[in-house]
Amino acid sequence: MTLNSVSDYGKGFQIKVLSSLLTHKELLTNIHDIISDEYFESSSHKWIVSEILKYYDKYHTTPSLDILKVELQKIDNDVLQVSIKDQLKQAYVASDEDLAYIQEEFTDFCKNQQLKKALMSSVDLLKAGDFDGIRFMVDNALKAGQDKNIGHDYLKDIESRYRKESRDTIPTPWDGVNNLLQGGLGNGDFGLVFGNPGGGKSWALVALGGHAAKLGYNVVHYTLELGEEYVARRYDAFFTKIPVDKIINHRETVESVITDLPGSVIIKEFPTGRATVSTIESHLQKVGDIGNKPDLIIIDYVDLLASTRKNSERKQEIDDIYTSTKGLARQLDLPIWSVSQVNRTGAQDKIIEGDKAAGSYDKMMITDFAMSLSRKKEDKERGTGRFHIMKNRYGTDGLTFNVNADTSTGHFVLSAYNEDDEDDDMPRFNQIPAVKGPVDNWDKKALKSTTAYEAFFKTENK
Repeated sequence: MTLNSVSDYGKGFQIKVLSSLLTHKELLTNIHDIISDEYFESSSHKWIVSEILKYYDKYHTTPSLDILKVELQKIDNDVLQVSIKDQLKQAYVASDEDLAYIQEEFTDFCKNQQLKKALMSSVDLLKAGDFDGIRFMVDNALKAGQDKNIGHDYLKDIESRYRKESRDTIPTPWDGVNNLLQGGLGNGDFGLVFGNPGGGKSWALVALGGHAAKLGYNVVHYTLELGEEYVARRYDAFFTKIPVDKIINHRETVESVITDLPGSVIIKEFPTGRATVSTIESHLQKVGDIGNKPDLIIIDYVDLLASTRKNSERKQEIDDIYTSTKGLARQLDLPIWSVSQVNRTGAQDKIIEGDKAAGSYDKMMITDFAMSLSRKKEDKERGTGRFHIMKNRYGTDGLTFNVNADTSTGHFVLSAYNEDDEDDDMPRFNQIPAVKGPVDNWDKKALKSTTAYEAFFKTENK
């Protein structure tokens, strides 16, 4: 930005900013903490911006034209009223084709306006020889457009953390997991499923993506092992409940089932070890540009991404990949699900604990939720297994669920786990009751001293 650009952000640009603020809540949310009515030149523009910010602070959305008209009637100055009405009319009829440009230029606009104000104010300071004052004003001007949010004020912001919508979540297909997650994986969260090779981890991701799409969410599924068409057929099997090895003969059934799918699924293949987190970020931008804004990201699987830390030890590369993936979830304010392998000893365990997941300590330090899917040879033969909650940032962990696993369609049914069950007595698919009811209704004393199975059924029998 140069001083010659001052005129570039005149009234024409400012009316476009007003238009974008009034008609695009997402933009207002993104720039709320850096915008100020001081950056606008006319009194009418200042009033409109001030009212927008006051309304957003209270109701967390943009005010409607009707609301602004009500507030407008409170102004005693008739001339100002007429001017504001005229500017509102211009703002609401302005084209939004320049929205991307407004977003890109907004920070420079803030700096520009503050710098102009500083230069005009510095004349008197210059006469007085107050060079420190001039330097202070210019430094503050160059910081304009930066985040002014000091953070969450614990004492004052209690209302915000208890708003119903304070944590948006996307449910998993499993009520028991949703109860523990307080609804599901939330925006900015990174969830991980550990498992042994061939145990059904990738199918679990299909179940997560397919369930979200059935609820109306837009899913982007990245595959770094399997081809796009093969993954797509897995989704076909999930939605139709027709085994994937037979789905090729049921095209008409697939088409009839997915025609009315509320959400969407985009499947993108990247070669193993070729794509980075930045590659995924760039692709997500393209997806958003075509009007299919993602709600949920699935990566199968994160360990196969390339690190930006070249010539580093593999552990450092993995740390970089996981940290970047978590950062991407936070940056985009979207949930990300992925999977990871367990070590050799973990693959033989009936229940995969945290210490048996490959590189588990560092990975689980970064993730918000982690669970394992353990399926020994005999489990695969009869369609059973166990989900174990390894880490849960939002509630109880350490619990285990029995799983009925149909890895021909991607359907997993969870039930309460009984540690006294012998392998020979493990129930088959659809033979055990699913865990239901909120975790708050589970017997808390039982949870501390016994299994989830006992806690659940003690509660049921009260």
